[in-house]
Order: sequence, then C-alpha cells, then structure tokens
Amino acid sequence: MATTTADHIASVSLKDADSNPDEFAGKLGRSFEDYGFAIIADHGIPDELIHRAEEKAKTFFALPEAVKKTYFLANGGGQRGYTPFGIETAKGAKAHDLKEFWHVGRDLPAGHPFRSHMPGNVWPSEVPSFKDTFTELFATFDRTGLKVLRAIARYLKIDEDYFADTVRDGNSILRALHYPPQSEPTGQHIRAGAHEDINTITLLLGAEEAGLELLTKDGRWIPVSPKPGELVINIGDMLQRLTNGRLRSTSHRVVNPRPDRASHARYSMPFFLHFRSDYLIEALPGTVAEGEEPKWPPITAHDYLQERLREIKLV
Repeated sequence: MATTTADHIASVSLKDADSNPDEFAGKLGRSFEDYGFAIIADHGIPDELIHRAEEKAKTFFALPEAVKKTYFLANGGGQRGYTPFGIETAKGAKAHDLKEFWHVGRDLPAGHPFRSHMPGNVWPSEVPSFKDTFTELFATFDRTGLKVLRAIARYLKIDEDYFADTVRDGNSILRALHYPPQSEPTGQHIRAGAHEDINTITLLLGAEEAGLELLTKDGRWIPVSPKPGELVINIGDMLQRLTNGRLRSTSHRVVNPRPDRASHARYSMPFFLHFRSDYLIEALPGTVAEGEEPKWPPITAHDYLQERLREIKLV
C-alpha cells in the first residue's frame, strides 16, 4: 500500500482512502505527527490540467516585468494577483525569498459576509484561458483537500465530515510560483527561507525539482522528494493549533539548486487550504491532557491569518 521516502515520510495512494480507510488514515496521520508531511499518489488531479496550468504560469512569468507589475495590488496583502521578487520574507528572516508568484483565491458572490476581506480575483489578459484553467484547478484542489481532511478526521477519531463545514468558503489560496535560474551569487538569499505554513493543510504540486526540505524533530534538514505528478501534503499552523500540537506544522524551506541545476528555473503550485474566516481555532476535545492548559489561546482564522501576514511582510 505504501512506500517511504527519507526518514519514513508516508507515501500513500489516495485510492486507499476508500478501499482501506483505517490503514490509509493511520499511515497519513502518523506521518503528520512525526514529520508534518506526507506524499500522495493517485490524487485524482488530472495530468492534463496540471500541465495546462504549468504552461499558463510559465507564459505569465515570461512576460515583461512592467506588464506583470500592472497586476500587483498595492495594500492587497498579496492575496490576489501578482507579487514581485523582493517582497515575501520568511518570518524572522532578513533576506527576502528568491521568488515571484501569482495568487488565485475563492470567488464569493456579492453580499457574502466574507467579501469584505476576500476580494475578487484579477486575471492576466495576456495569457489566454488563464482564468478558466486556474479556476478549474482551484476547485479540483479544494475537493482533493477535503478528501485528505476526511482521513485526518478519521485519524483523530472525530466525525469524518467534521472539517467540511470548517473550510466551507474558507480563504484558500492557489499560488503559482516561479523561482528563476541563478546565474549569479545570491548572498544570504535562498529560494524560500525556513518557514511554517499559516493555513490548515497545504497541497503542493511541482516539487519534483530538488530543493524542498523539512526540519525533523531532532534538528536535521531532510529532502522531500515526490515522484513526478505526486502531491506533497503538509500541516499548517491552523491545524497544529486545532490539534494542540499533535499534528505538526513543520519548518520547511526551498534551498538553492546545485551548480549543475542553477540554470534551471523551478515552478510549483501550492494550494493553501484555509478554515472559513469566522471559524474559532481552539484545541479539539481530547487533545489537551487533563489538568493542562491548551498550548495556544483561541483565535478566529481571519485574525490569525492577518497576524501572520504582517509577520511575513505581505501586509
């Protein structure tokens, strides 16, 4: 059913979520407890859609800087449209990351209570079918993420459908990422400094190009190396708080390429699945030992997101 990568990070097939749900949930949950990461094959996101989205992203990032920057929304917190090089900085880091990215968020109808902080998407007119492709990919990621959350709920021994309402209309983000080739010394800068994700869970496509590493409990950096087309899943801070630290939001980074790969750009597409904005994140029953206090105080998903966006210099 499963193979392993470095240090026994679980590598499982999402098909087993239906055929052997207890074993699937157990392998996934234990990997999240130990490493905060897992790898999933047979995830159901069509190869054709993935390749189409990759090509649309590459076409956009190849546009002139002046054109791309017309899609940068000042004071938008980087939540929609384009974010140029030199802005996002890992929490506590002095050197900014070596990346640019595009964000697609959830489109909500007029009058929705979350519209005040979840603006409409913007779309690059220079790339045909960009909107249709990434709207389809967002919806597909959303459905796949809910399947993973069902397995997590099973592992936590709570109702399998518990998370369905917690993420409904959540402030989830699909990011198209470009790390450019490195032809010159980068100094203190790396492609993505060590950080933990803010959200509930992250689903990542495009991590086949080497560079993604996670920090183990004993302080070692180890590579996360999926096979082509596989999905990397990791726990975010919101779910770590909800489980009172049982599921780990692990520090991870994207290191600079080896000299023989420095001329290659790196592209990836993470989907940051979020709780709905008014969801109160507080330790689930059974996750706090008798006589102890929760590790973190309750906070709404929106307030926590804003707190963290300030820390990474996006607002």
